[in-house]
Amino acid sequence: MTSTGPLSDLLVVDLSRALAGPHATMMLGDLGARIVKVEAPGRGDDTRGWGPPFRWPSEDGHTGEPTDGTRESTYFLSANRNKESIALDLKDDADREVLLELVDRADVLVENFRTGVLDRLGLGFTTLQERNPRLVILSITGFGHDGPEGGRAGYDQIAQGEAGLMSLTGSGPDDPQKVGTPISDLLSGMYGAYGVLAALHERERTGHGQVVRTSLLAATVGVHAFQGTRWTVAGEVGRAQGNHHASIAPYGLFRCADGAVQIALGSESLWQRFCAAFDLDPELPGFATNPERVAKREETIALVEEAFASWNAADLLARLAEVGIPAGKVRTLDEVYAWDQTASQGLLVDVDHATLGRLTLPGPPLRFFGPDGTEVTRRDHAAPPTLDEHGAAIRAWVKEDDQ
Repeated sequence: MTSTGPLSDLLVVDLSRALAGPHATMMLGDLGARIVKVEAPGRGDDTRGWGPPFRWPSEDGHTGEPTDGTRESTYFLSANRNKESIALDLKDDADREVLLELVDRADVLVENFRTGVLDRLGLGFTTLQERNPRLVILSITGFGHDGPEGGRAGYDQIAQGEAGLMSLTGSGPDDPQKVGTPISDLLSGMYGAYGVLAALHERERTGHGQVVRTSLLAATVGVHAFQGTRWTVAGEVGRAQGNHHASIAPYGLFRCADGAVQIALGSESLWQRFCAAFDLDPELPGFATNPERVAKREETIALVEEAFASWNAADLLARLAEVGIPAGKVRTLDEVYAWDQTASQGLLVDVDHATLGRLTLPGPPLRFFGPDGTEVTRRDHAAPPTLDEHGAAIRAWVKEDDQ
């Protein structure tokens, strides 16, 4: 696995499992860091068992489940590219010593155990940083490390509900819905990686590492955006209202003759242009300004859908594009991954898996370009590892490095 990425000189020891921590370390790995994923012997990361769907190393990848346990979870595959796997029993003295040898060499350690677990294993933050004062530790919990509920276990959907996100999502106030991806997990991983990079930068000045903490709660509250200040400043509690924006109108999903399209009129100039294109009066009393249209959201929706009623979706999208109105359709995931625009942004990567062969995975969302405008290839992406795939090589490296 080769890398020329901006983090290619860093070693990250990944003690995390499930999604929040693994997503953070995958982000660091995409930027070139060497990620050593430490997993429990025999079972590995929890997500290795999360499915279906699973994939087997059979000809078509889906049928004839073998009896040797070689299936791989597509959930695990989504969060663990560009990593090496070693199986260590952290309650075993010899295995714990291997981990400590890795800690001695590491720049970053990531964990998402419940508060106190590492201390009981003799691997508390103080111990780790005494061994390696330059170590940056990322610790992710469900609801924070302290406070009256700091010890609660954290799972994504629980956090989405507790952090208010579900109250903002759904067809209406009585229909709370979770986001279709485990967004609280993903956000905490993203914020965690962001914090790690800040701590590494500060280490260049101070010479020592520090502990970075975040949680599913903190990360979800951190993206409340205007819904947060809607309450803290204006005293207004946001509620779910389906596929339409709380503060802009028209902005959302609108029905047409054979389906629906989405439009986003984020300025009065766009409203003026929209009205001109669809024979509407932009100065219609009660609809001339965005605050007026928001106050009459249902009437605004009806006005727009009446204008769209005779249009089929394809022609309507073409017309909206022609007059410069931000618009789009709602794609299914198979359509997204077949879309040439998705491929053009490097959002698909092909990797060679140790047992499954050639796989296509969703790719990293960042691209880098040099001063001359040429795209810089940051690394050759590696497939997510099988359990303990690199264990022998990592043990040999640690032992050789000690000599």
